[in-house]
Amino acid sequence: MVYDLTAVKILVVDDIQPMVKLTSSVLQTLGFSNVITANNGEDAYEMVVKHDPHLIITDWMMQPCDGLEFTKILRSSASTPNRYVPVIMMTGYSSQLRVENARDQGITEFLTKPFTAKDLYNRIFQVIEKPRQFVDGGQYFGPDRRRRKKEYYTGPTRRYDDDIKIKEEPEQTVTRNILKELREKARGSKS
Repeated sequence: MVYDLTAVKILVVDDIQPMVKLTSSVLQTLGFSNVITANNGEDAYEMVVKHDPHLIITDWMMQPCDGLEFTKILRSSASTPNRYVPVIMMTGYSSQLRVENARDQGITEFLTKPFTAKDLYNRIFQVIEKPRQFVDGGQYFGPDRRRRKKEYYTGPTRRYDDDIKIKEEPEQTVTRNILKELREKARGSKS
C-alpha cells in the first residue's frame, strides 16, 4: 500500500548525530517531509510540546534524559499535547527483558539497531495499520501491552485478578480518533 506521508510530523530523538541524520534520511526516502529532531529526552519533550508530532522514534540510551524517561514523561505529563502519540523505541539492546521494560514504559513498537529501511517501514506500518488501544491501569498508561487477541475472549479483563481497566468514553474515542487521524494523514486523506 502506498501512503502520502508528507503531512505527518515525525520526531526523531537520538544523541548520536550520524544516527539522527541516517534515520531522518531513511524517513525522507520513505516519504516523510516533516521530520523534527532532538538530541535527548529533555529536548525531545520540548519539541513535543512545541510541534505535537504524530509519531516519535526515540533512542533508548541518551543523557541527561533517556528514551524511557522521555516516554514516561510524555505519557504522564498534563502538558503533553497528545499522550497517545505512538512511540517507536530504537536500540542496539534487544534482550527480552529490555523489550518488556520498554513495553512497560508505554513504548508502542520496538526497533533493534542496526535496522534497515524495511525494518523501520514495518514498524511505522504497524503503528498506522494496527493501532493499539490505550490502557490506564493507575501506574501504567500507554498502549495495551497484550498483543495476542483471543477470538473467544469477550470480557473486559483477561485474568481473574487483572485490575487494569480499559478507558471508556470519551478517552477511548479520543484514542481511536487520534490514531485514525494518523492513518488518514499517512494515506493523504482529508479529515
